[in-house]
Amino acid sequence: MPTNQSGPDEAMMLRGTLFTLSRRCGKPTCRCATGEPHESPALAYPEGGRTKTLTLTNANLEEVRAALARYERAKGGLDRRADAGIAALRSSLAAARGRSRS
Repeated sequence: MPTNQSGPDEAMMLRGTLFTLSRRCGKPTCRCATGEPHESPALAYPEGGRTKTLTLTNANLEEVRAALARYERAKGGLDRRADAGIAALRSSLAAARGRSRS
């Protein structure tokens, strides 16, 4: 899989969920008609307010897992910064209220 289009030094990030796609191919003589369905790894991801699915190959799995993990780490960092920003804003507002009462 290619690296992220933002630049050659940036590793790919993906938002979504890995899952196993199970399906029957529809051929009456296939093993899936009477036995276990075909299974392949897939990625569900949001796009334009809808959930889209990409069917993957086993060769893609490690890179996709790593890209999902990079996204989660980055999102966690942003969430921590946003939480700190809310705490700072609350503190600033509380201090301003305290000064106005004096």
